[in-house]
This record gives sequence, C-alpha cells and structure tokens, in this order.
Amino acid sequence: MKHIFQSTSKLLVATSLVMSLGASSLLAEVKDKFEVSWTIYVGWMPWDYAQQKGIVDKWAKKYDIEIDLVQVNDYIESINQYTSGKFDGCTMTNMDALTIPAASGVDSTALIMGDYSNGNDGIILKDKKTLADIKGQGVNIVELSVSHYLLARGLESVGLSEKDVKVINTSDADMVAAYTSSEVTAMTTWNPQLSEIMSNNKSAHLVYDSSKTPGEIVDMLVINTETLKDNPKLGKALTGAWFEVMELMKKGDEKALTFMAEASGTDLAGYKSQLDSTMMFYTASDAVKFATSDELPATMKKVSEFSFDHGILGDGAPDANFIGMEFANGKTFGDTKNIKLRFTDTYVKMAADGKL
Repeated sequence: MKHIFQSTSKLLVATSLVMSLGASSLLAEVKDKFEVSWTIYVGWMPWDYAQQKGIVDKWAKKYDIEIDLVQVNDYIESINQYTSGKFDGCTMTNMDALTIPAASGVDSTALIMGDYSNGNDGIILKDKKTLADIKGQGVNIVELSVSHYLLARGLESVGLSEKDVKVINTSDADMVAAYTSSEVTAMTTWNPQLSEIMSNNKSAHLVYDSSKTPGEIVDMLVINTETLKDNPKLGKALTGAWFEVMELMKKGDEKALTFMAEASGTDLAGYKSQLDSTMMFYTASDAVKFATSDELPATMKKVSEFSFDHGILGDGAPDANFIGMEFANGKTFGDTKNIKLRFTDTYVKMAADGKL
C-alpha cells in the first residue's frame, strides 16, 4: 500500500497537528525505547522478517535499547502518525518524505535508502501500444502520488504534458477492478496491482515504467532527525538488522524470501517477480554509492519542482526551493535555513566498514 498521497486538506490538518504538538521537540531526547512504523511493500518486507525472526531484537540488545517495528495497514496514515510524533521512524518514499513530514516542518533523515523502483510502477494503455497514444485520454491514477510523478515524467518523454490528458483520481485498492470497466482506457499504478492487470488482461500494454526513471522513486526508512541525533544507537541497530537480512536475500535464502512473500500476500514466485523490478541495495557499499551519488540531489530537485507545481510542498511555499534538503555528498538544495529533509550515508558507511 505504498506510494499513496493524501489530499492537500489532510496535509494542512497534519501540519496544524505537528505545529501544535511540536513533534520535533517531543522526540528530541535520549531514550531507550523506540517505535518505527512500516507498511506492506516488496522493499519493506525485510523489516517484518527482521522483527519476527528476532534480528531487530538482537541488534537492539547489542546497543542496550528496545525497538518495536509496528505494521500500519494504511500507508499514508503511517506517515501522518510519524509526522505527528507517534513514531520515531517510518518507511516511506522520497517524494512522500518531502511532501508530508518535511512540508509539515518535521526535520527528517533518510537513514536507509533500501531500494528504488525499477519497473514496479508503470503506465498501462488499453488496446494501444505506444505512450504517445495516451494523448486526450483520461488516466486513472492515485492523484498526487509518485505514480502521478511517473506519469508526468512519461508524458515529458514524448513531448506531452498533463494538459494533454485528464487525471482521474482512483484509489489503489480499486485499480484492478477499475481496469475491467469499458470507460477506463489508461492507468498508472504500481505492483502488485500493475502485474495483476498485465497478467490477466490481453488488452493491457505497458507503455512506460519506472525503469525509465532509475533512482527517482526511492523507498526509504526515515527517522526523526532530532531523535537520531540524540540516539545514534537507534541508527546503528536498525542499520545492522537491515543488512543482516540483506545478506540472506543476496544469497537467495528461500526460507527468508518465502516468509516475506507470504507475509505480503503472494507466493515465492510472485515475490521474486516483484524483486526483479526493484533495485535493492543488498550491500552496504552499494547503499553508500547511491546515497553519495550526484544523481540523488538532481532527482530531489525534480521531485521538489513537481511537488511545488502540484501544490503539495506545504502551505504558503513560494517556490520549489522552499524546503531545504541536505545530501551526503555535501550538496544542498533549496533554502539552507529551512532544511527539513536529510539524506545521510553515516550509518550505511559504518555497515560497509564493519563498524556497527
């Protein structure tokens, strides 16, 4: 249930709630018990495995802390709860990290960038085989989501813009059923809905997917910056647990993969298929390379511009530079006096150097 963006009104409610609670100050303290939320998605199932198999507990015990990973059924609700201070961390995409907690004034850090979508998100046309054929059509989509972002990037690639289509806001839960309607001719969605539609409908043609925008839809574990600053043990324990599971996945451990598959509602073959369209960073050194790449700041500039153009960069944002971002390679984007989203390589580098 990832990639769903809330309405602007919900964002304003969340913003007001954060302002009233002072979430950052609430979380800024040295402590020994933490809660981190996660939702079902191929790239986040390792967290469930790590929790259920005692790997998180093992690493938490090493640093004399307690960590509870809490599954939340609704993706956006999990981020809203994190933003309001209920959780110390939360799984989310790069775009949602910018447009929900950061836009609400909550300083957040991407502790682990575990993967990016490399085909998990796509544009489908019914009975048409090229993306240019989308012109003039209504496109069923979760509006203001990363799928909306992908649609914009796809249109740009064939010299079109959103003015050339009609966006039809549709719940991700309704996508598979909606496709069977004769009124639906174009759709942008993500897995598992994407693969289900493609597998069960001969009329469905995948004309563009996120493999065309590598590194732009990033799946991350985000931690409140003040909490991480005051409690580096949390960052070390979570990073250690994550890469212990990554090692199992890299080896193709079928018991671990089957556990993740069944927990996410599919079988081993289905989960492996989703992994094939997910660029997982199985080694800490690969995660460091991505975190310190020049491509990441360039991507977040595009994401920020898209978010501003669609009015989801926060109430009163004057331009795409409103929210400052800080990157591991020393670069910044936006207002350096208003940095609310940080991408760090500190902890993944410790893992790569064997210093956890």
